[in-house]
Amino acid sequence: MNSRRAFALSCLAWLGACAQQGDGAEPADSFAAARKRMVDTQIAARGVDDPRVLAAMREVPRHRFVPPALQREAYGDRPLPIGEGQTISQPYIVALMTELVRPRASDRALEVGTGSGYQAAVLARLVGHVYTIEIEESLGREAEARLRELGYDNVTVRIGDGYAGWPEEAPFDVIVVTAAPDHVPQPLLDQLAPGGRLVVPVGPTYSVQELQLIEKDSSGKLRTKRVAPVRFVPLRRKNAG
Repeated sequence: MNSRRAFALSCLAWLGACAQQGDGAEPADSFAAARKRMVDTQIAARGVDDPRVLAAMREVPRHRFVPPALQREAYGDRPLPIGEGQTISQPYIVALMTELVRPRASDRALEVGTGSGYQAAVLARLVGHVYTIEIEESLGREAEARLRELGYDNVTVRIGDGYAGWPEEAPFDVIVVTAAPDHVPQPLLDQLAPGGRLVVPVGPTYSVQELQLIEKDSSGKLRTKRVAPVRFVPLRRKNAG
């Protein structure tokens, strides 16, 4: 009798779990171990050591920001295609760029190039609000829906030309550019707040570019640091073909 009762209870528990998943509840994160391994072996091992950045990289579910067919590759050490000729950056590069801008909880951040929304999600765990611009409407709308679904309510998405920035919401303490212009856009420099930090890959299309960190002091003077060679997709512009 006791064994029958135990069996019945186990069946009820299983049915309850199935019902919860059927109602849209997300199952336990089976990617957590892969995410931890990504941070330990790809990011911390390469010198990124800001504890807040490392925590954000451990928490944001990168597999939710790639196409379903590529989810098992989400935590690999490389960029992945996300459609419209765009990519989600290599995890280390996302972490490095985030650490370079030294995000603070009170900061207002601008991201140029929303893509799948992954970099915006990482920033959203570290700053007060993220404003992110995507020129490809389909990608931008998908990212907006994904971020909303995952609970990132401090991210605002705009469809538009990121070269021009977002003057209505400027100035920004942090600006992260996730595609490569051939020069640093002047509107972004103008929209950087005193004390602000801007990180951007600069260089020719589909070639080796240079990751630059640009800081603006309290007097408005700019200082540029060349960080590392990188390779990003080009920054697309309206009316630029």
